Amino acid sequence: MSDAKTVAIIGAGPVGLAAAAHVLERGLSPIVLEAGPEAGHAVRQWSHVQLFSPWEYNVDKAAARLLAPTGWNSPDPQSYPTGGELLDRYLTPLATRTPLRDVIRTSSRVSAISRAGFDKAKTKGREQAPFEIRYQNGKGPEVLRADAVIDTSGSWFSPNPAGRNGLPAIGERECAGRIAYGMPDVRGAARARYAGKTVAVLGAGHSAVGTLIDLVHLADEAPGTQAIWLLRGADPAKAFGGGRNDKLAARGELGSTFAALVAAGRIKVETEFGVTHLSESEGRLTIASGGCCCARSVVADELIVSTGFRPDLSFLSELRLRLDPAIEAPVALAQLIDPNEHSCGTVRPHGARELAHDEPNFYLAGMKSYGRAPTFLMMTGYEQVRSIAAELAGDKEAAARVELVLPETGVCTRGGVESAEAASGCCGGPAKEDVSACCAADETAKKAGASGCGCS
Repeated sequence: MSDAKTVAIIGAGPVGLAAAAHVLERGLSPIVLEAGPEAGHAVRQWSHVQLFSPWEYNVDKAAARLLAPTGWNSPDPQSYPTGGELLDRYLTPLATRTPLRDVIRTSSRVSAISRAGFDKAKTKGREQAPFEIRYQNGKGPEVLRADAVIDTSGSWFSPNPAGRNGLPAIGERECAGRIAYGMPDVRGAARARYAGKTVAVLGAGHSAVGTLIDLVHLADEAPGTQAIWLLRGADPAKAFGGGRNDKLAARGELGSTFAALVAAGRIKVETEFGVTHLSESEGRLTIASGGCCCARSVVADELIVSTGFRPDLSFLSELRLRLDPAIEAPVALAQLIDPNEHSCGTVRPHGARELAHDEPNFYLAGMKSYGRAPTFLMMTGYEQVRSIAAELAGDKEAAARVELVLPETGVCTRGGVESAEAASGCCGGPAKEDVSACCAADETAKKAGASGCGCS
């Protein structure tokens, strides 16, 4: 696409702004459509959360090159920012003090994308037609045409529901006033809601772990606060992470801290608790698991659902996407991140090739590209958009080149069971060859002709 002029980028989060920086650096023209009132709107929702990756992994290189002439002071690469610091010290200057300020359209929510003059079924001449992006802003409906589209809109605003079957639990909508999703600021902005209350947290990922730790600290400050961990699985240890084997020290420490709190009895644990029903009675919430004949229930004042996110694909229905039917990620990427097979955080760096669809010049990138998989890291998104920008500019060599080494988690899934790995790495360390493999053991198996995950 070396002769293309315009690249529409959906979302002005960290990866969307990085995409714009790389596109601009390649001599193409980015236009960024952000649904929120300002860049980094989703990050603002978790501004209280400290990242477990230091600054060196959270600043995109092309973005840093854009910021350099503005007198921007790069943060200490070894310190750990909160979401708010990520905004104040990086994303906001990038969006307002560099040439990107002229290409970002805020309060512009994309409602549909198609090819101009082509529905999904029509093929002949399709590749030559520009994309038509419809979006809503304060003036009303607008239409933008572009030669390529990079969707980095993320999934923060489409959280998974409480129901264990992927659907809202029965009564979930009716009890919405006592339910929060993601990682609310229980010790800050939402303190009054949770202090002195019994709070159930559903989930086993980093959001759930971080929220439960914050609730324990809140209990030290506000007597009567009780944290209950609702775990769908049977083994709490799966949420403790790789500890000292994790190459991101803060991530390892998070799991170790959580394990100590659970062992000390500071958090009540309910294992094998798949939420099926929710109901309110006398100002409290009854959370039930199982059918009527074998139901268990927990009574709490509030429920925080931290069960991950899913991509909003509704405005992409007229595009020809190639998505894994289970994970809802691009098929070549899905086999590297499928939590049923292999949940190592050490995912082989990937780019335009793995993210391509049957719709030329359209890409999902960032958190949205991971579909329903939970292992996305910001630095992975930066590598994705670097490669995509190179591909769109016609630099095939740069698009195929790997410019990222991901830190290992120290934890690997083998056949669906988490186990702490030796310091040598996840399933033998990362894959080194140019194959669709997620780790060294899988790489060896792929060379031998195996299918599925070779480290199972």
